[in-house]
Amino acid sequence: MALRLYNSMSRSKQDFKPISDQNVRMYVCGPTVYDYAHIGNARPAVVFDVLFRLLRQIYGKDHVTYVRNITDVDDKINKRAAEEGVEIAELTAKTTAQYHADMDALGVLRPTIEPRATEHIAQMIAMIEKLIDAGYAYCEQRHVLFHVPAMPDYGKLSGRSLDEMQAGARIEIAPYKRDPMDFVLWKPSIGVQPGWDSPWGRGRPGWHIECSAMSEHHLGETFDIHGGGIDLIFPHHENEIAQSTCAHGGKVMANYWIHNGYLQVEGEKMSKSLGNFITVHDLLDQWPGEAIRLAILMTHYRQPLNWTQKGLEEAAKIARRWEALTFGFKASPKPLPEDHPVMVALMDDLNTPAAISALHALSKQAQNSQAARAEMLAALILLGLAKDPVERAEETRAMIAEQAAEMGQAYKAIRKYAKTPLPGRDAKHVLSLISADELNALIEARLAARAAKDWAEADRIRDQLAKLGIALKDSPSGTEWELRR
Repeated sequence: MALRLYNSMSRSKQDFKPISDQNVRMYVCGPTVYDYAHIGNARPAVVFDVLFRLLRQIYGKDHVTYVRNITDVDDKINKRAAEEGVEIAELTAKTTAQYHADMDALGVLRPTIEPRATEHIAQMIAMIEKLIDAGYAYCEQRHVLFHVPAMPDYGKLSGRSLDEMQAGARIEIAPYKRDPMDFVLWKPSIGVQPGWDSPWGRGRPGWHIECSAMSEHHLGETFDIHGGGIDLIFPHHENEIAQSTCAHGGKVMANYWIHNGYLQVEGEKMSKSLGNFITVHDLLDQWPGEAIRLAILMTHYRQPLNWTQKGLEEAAKIARRWEALTFGFKASPKPLPEDHPVMVALMDDLNTPAAISALHALSKQAQNSQAARAEMLAALILLGLAKDPVERAEETRAMIAEQAAEMGQAYKAIRKYAKTPLPGRDAKHVLSLISADELNALIEARLAARAAKDWAEADRIRDQLAKLGIALKDSPSGTEWELRR
């Protein structure tokens, strides 16, 4: 049975035929890391995770390369860093970690490769130089722009003419543009704005060139699947196609363009002004990741998703019921055969609602059949709604080992000034109140205050620790601490 996918370029379902079944290649536009991911960001992450899992089952885990980028240079990032008074690198590191934590909780596998834009500036500059040399781009007032009229079939993906796109787009009117539709490949950086040296002066890349350069570097000039939200078709994906096609002598950038539909909240567009802006982080404070993921998958990926409280509550009930039915397995279940109803549904353009319907039918059998329970678990793993028992056990062992190592290091650190040996529970209690580094630093600061005869500061630090149940003991040989019982 062939996998069929809806190709936005042809506007039809097509049998999926990879360039090489030994290396199926997929690129999906990832997050711009300046804030928590919202539920609209989560939808493509979950949708293309299901496709990633399905491709790995069909072709083998070692034969699928999935690239999802991190955009860590962007004007939104610059603005947020300035508002918070932090370095850009600090902001992007924090928000990238937040994104990973949230997506991990939703069962989203890490991509094979996760390139960062700031690590691929050289590739972006090289591609821009190719476009200038080929006559598709020009430099004006330290800006480099792609000249849209130079590409006759620009607009093929969105199916709109230049006049239609120009009428519906927010176009920056700038004196350095030859045509209103021309878009920025490189722009100058001023003052504290992040920038890199280039043939056109110190500057930074435009948004669109980032994905073209990163996808080429990791997947080649032509690859199998390019994915993202439907909102990216124009201008982002249209501009990616223009850049990549013109830089590579007319070669197709990707053979299949896959897009998930829009998201609404209780029937309205999600926005902060309407007070219905929902972050994944906030949802996870109240709901398990499996419930959130199931609520996303209950609507076909190409259809608009109306996010509702009622839908989430229903998904949570179903997820709990299915978890109870598949609890207790210690071995990995066998992969689903091609003719299994869940597989049949997913092979038909990722029809997750049909797959979920098949799971409902299977759950009735699973109440009295161990074989059906194993099938259910295999299906839930494929949909990312459960973890493989063997992988879960390995992760648990690794987590316990990591925690034990951290506790051992922390125990050594807090022993520096400890008066008596600390049992494990006492060490844990201290570390729940204050970190080892903070405790040692406070004691060192108090010693320095005493040496400077700043008795008020020394007493303040002693009293601060006393409130935490940590008593300091000074003696001719130094300072020690102990827990007050």
